[in-house]
Amino acid sequence: MKHFTIVGNWKMHQAPEQAERLVGKLQEKVKPQTHVTTVLCPPFVSLPAVAKKAEKDVFRVGAQNLHPQDEGAFTGEVSGPMLKDLCEYVIIGHSERRRDEGETDKLISQKVAAAIRNGLKPVLCIGEKLDDRQEGHSKRVINDQLHGCLSQITDDDLADVIICYEPVWAISTGDGHGTFAKPGDVKEMLSQIRHIVEELFGEGASSQVKLLYGGSVNKDDCEAYLELEHCDGLLVGGASLKPEEFPAIIESAAKLAK
Repeated sequence: MKHFTIVGNWKMHQAPEQAERLVGKLQEKVKPQTHVTTVLCPPFVSLPAVAKKAEKDVFRVGAQNLHPQDEGAFTGEVSGPMLKDLCEYVIIGHSERRRDEGETDKLISQKVAAAIRNGLKPVLCIGEKLDDRQEGHSKRVINDQLHGCLSQITDDDLADVIICYEPVWAISTGDGHGTFAKPGDVKEMLSQIRHIVEELFGEGASSQVKLLYGGSVNKDDCEAYLELEHCDGLLVGGASLKPEEFPAIIESAAKLAK
């Protein structure tokens, strides 16, 4: 029997009062699941409201980013020690931060280490761009990202790391356009990720790490990805903000876990 992890990335949506109301609406429709862990990742300012409102047997809480240092003169940043009493998970290396903030694999590796150091479970995002894919470089990009982003952790640390395959070319642009990744393509890449992690940390560690898929997933196509070998869950973007959609994704995961 599988155990799925479903992570909802709210991105820059939901101020504290809105976030509290959304959690309430979701909890009306989502029941505690034995074999599904659901994580809500609101903006920093809404973390306290979500942490207070969320029932722990229904939702866990995560952040969307953290600084690699635990403290210092870093205006506008948020550190692991500031987050660890508010949440259990943290998204690291999301494609939007790589694109907009210029985050490198080296910086991301430092953030992964910071999360582990502070008892947070990193959801590490990796994935290739469209031109990488078209030129046949997908596997090389994934290999380089894994080697770089996991360079500062040990075999034991890996047990707390979640790796999300997030092909940049399959992420919605917000205007209804974009290309969806075929389940067969995702299956191939998840297998490749598992193989690379095994090369880096050994078979035992590799078999324990959870692999997610994130690429504009919705309630209509989620099962096609959850059924894939090596897929242990999903990173959900826009659909996680919809009370009529996100519970349906969680229910699909619960059904397939049985």
